[in-house]
Amino acid sequence: MNRILILGASGFIGGALYRELCHYFDTYGTYHTGSIYTDNQHFFHFDMEQDDIYSVLIKVRPHIIISAVRGDFEAQTETHALLTEYCQTTRSKIIFLSSANVFDAFSNYPSYEYDKTLSMSRFGKLKIRLENMCMKLPEKQYVIARLPMVFGAHSPRIKELKYFLESKVAYEVFPDLVMNVSSADQVSRQLHYIINRKRHGIYHLGSTDLIHHDEFIREVCERLEFSNPLFKNVYTSNFDRFLAVLPKDNKLPKHLLYTHHDILEEIHPA
Repeated sequence: MNRILILGASGFIGGALYRELCHYFDTYGTYHTGSIYTDNQHFFHFDMEQDDIYSVLIKVRPHIIISAVRGDFEAQTETHALLTEYCQTTRSKIIFLSSANVFDAFSNYPSYEYDKTLSMSRFGKLKIRLENMCMKLPEKQYVIARLPMVFGAHSPRIKELKYFLESKVAYEVFPDLVMNVSSADQVSRQLHYIINRKRHGIYHLGSTDLIHHDEFIREVCERLEFSNPLFKNVYTSNFDRFLAVLPKDNKLPKHLLYTHHDILEEIHPA
């Protein structure tokens, strides 16, 4: 049985991955805060800025490492350098959760798996750097999973939106931003398939359709049963700009594909 280690398993996406995989694989995770994990023998405390990931790797000896960790950029870089070194030595596989922001310097069209990456943001540049570390491994030893904006009933984005709506504070929307979306549960199912089928390479995991940011947020508000929400329209361009990742070369089967309507279905009023 494959032994899987999820870095950031106490987070929103990492937690969904753990719940999806733990019934099928020998699954472990790391957490930074949260006393609920202290007595769980499958969870290990890991502080990126203080701890060496090698101590966790030696205890678990994973065949597959899923990186869903967030935090200090320099600490992330150092941690992923150690992860790739471990994979080189043990021939383990790394699944790195990346972002559509690796393409945020290109705004005229959606991006596909093997398009050139280029970012203007610090976040996007970090993701490119970490992707490049992983891609120094043989292709069979890595999966780069690029995600668009991730939503879900208990996602940080939905919690933030609810806070603004309940506080009667204007929420920023971007009418010129064309995007696709995902949820932690959809991503978890897709990665489960990728692991089972021993897939490798670069995958774009998002809805098959595109939608403007302001339109999607308005539809979310309808699902949450908020009437007359306050919005602040933020325009960053005179034309539509795209921040969307679509598959072309590495496609998944139809039962794992979804639209933004499927993501809306996961969002319910309190």
